[in-house]
Amino acid sequence: MKVAALLILGCLVWEGLAKPQFPEQEKDPDFWKGWAQRSLKTALTLQELNKNIAKNVILFLGDGMGISTVTAARILKGQMNGLSGEETQLEMDKFPYVALSKTYNTNAQVPDSAGTATAYLCGVKANEGTVGVSAASVRSQCNTTQGNEVTSILKWAKDSGKSVGIVTTTRVNHATPSAAYAHCVDRDWYSDGDMPAEALQNGCKDIARQLFENIPDINVIMGGGRKYMYPKNTPDVEYPGDKKHNGTRKDGRNLVGEWTDRVKDKRGYYVWNKKDLLSLNPNNVDYLLGLFEPADLSYELERNIETDPSLTEMVDVAIKILKKNERGFYLLVEGGRIDHGHHEGKAKQALHEAVEMDRAITRADLLTSVYDTLTVVTADHSHVFSFGGYTPRGNSIFGLAPTLSDIDQKPFTSILYGNGPGFKLVNGSRENVSTVDYEQNNYLAQSAVPLRSETHGGEDVAIFSKGPMAHLLHGVQEQHYIPHVMAYAACIGQNKDHCRTKSGSSSLSHISPVLAVLLSVTWLLC
Repeated sequence: MKVAALLILGCLVWEGLAKPQFPEQEKDPDFWKGWAQRSLKTALTLQELNKNIAKNVILFLGDGMGISTVTAARILKGQMNGLSGEETQLEMDKFPYVALSKTYNTNAQVPDSAGTATAYLCGVKANEGTVGVSAASVRSQCNTTQGNEVTSILKWAKDSGKSVGIVTTTRVNHATPSAAYAHCVDRDWYSDGDMPAEALQNGCKDIARQLFENIPDINVIMGGGRKYMYPKNTPDVEYPGDKKHNGTRKDGRNLVGEWTDRVKDKRGYYVWNKKDLLSLNPNNVDYLLGLFEPADLSYELERNIETDPSLTEMVDVAIKILKKNERGFYLLVEGGRIDHGHHEGKAKQALHEAVEMDRAITRADLLTSVYDTLTVVTADHSHVFSFGGYTPRGNSIFGLAPTLSDIDQKPFTSILYGNGPGFKLVNGSRENVSTVDYEQNNYLAQSAVPLRSETHGGEDVAIFSKGPMAHLLHGVQEQHYIPHVMAYAACIGQNKDHCRTKSGSSSLSHISPVLAVLLSVTWLLC
């Protein structure tokens, strides 16, 4: 009976796979030819390059968002909208230019988020674990800091008169955002409570302190990290009964209070929840500090939508504040918890974080113009995340491959990790995933090698770009090239000779506003 049942089940599975799982129109060659011709016409409109000066510059950084993550997030986005997913377009997919970024650190083949942040923000490659310092600095050695500091594009923009902002789903003093303002030989020195006594004695500063001292007039700062701003044992405003969220500072300083005192007469506001954030009128705000959790923000799937803002909501407020400056703005946006989901082996969390960042990119597009805004989307590094197994069209991105393993005769999910916490043996062999809920939010996808934390991947990552000078992000480039292009486009930093003719008028306005509008509409419709 068991054999017969298996044969029947096998026939049903085969019959299901034999039926084409795709729209009827895709059987017609003209469907594909028409699609290609429309894409060709769009490509031809790009032959007239946008060489305008970029008034505004936005960098979206998907932490750990390798190419396999981009593809899987695209499918997930489509399936969330009732489609099979593969044919869906992410907002970043609509950008006209794509390049590859080589992510290695000066001392690491497979990089970390600190050294890479120094590359794509400061324009120089650096050692793993260090932020805002050159490769002459050695991790955790305080005495290698002085003289090796490097500045970021955020500072170049601020020095040129632009408004600047940082928005992240991690702590605001985490690796990615900290490279925009800090010079620190150890990414883990979040507050002075995390630093060795020797480093403090030698004059090194914690990253939270540097956030407010190095560039004291950053216009918008939003993310997590409250506990690093308050004296040790200070109860958290949101979780007063939970000691793990108490303040961590040993120097007794209240950095939030100091910041509030400094900007109270400059239309500055501090908020720690969604209600207060969304109650602000951006037209009446010049400085904003939003710290919405003691450490990192919650995963999007676990976010309290009543009390915690989404990345999209934070980006919306940030741009509305920053764009008031007639000289323009620079904004760094990090989808930081894509990386955390992967490290924890929780692919569903990671991919939903990526989809949310794509929503934020869409919102930014609606609030800006391709005519004067350069937008770049990239990642710092990849992860050992993959999906495969000859899955049929429309297969749930979190679902099973259609066949059993021909070695252990057990099913397996399409998504797998090369290493990580998902390695598990039951009675000496691989766990049978059909006995667990592999589509639940915190399911640990199986991995080949057991590790408490899954590792980064070392392959190149994508750079998507649109707007003024976006065509300069092409081919295969070193990661530190990115901020140099962005600065060149915005006429900040060291490349300014091309920016003005002797008469003072722009020498780069070769693209008409009408064409810019048409391009914007084309990308939105594609």
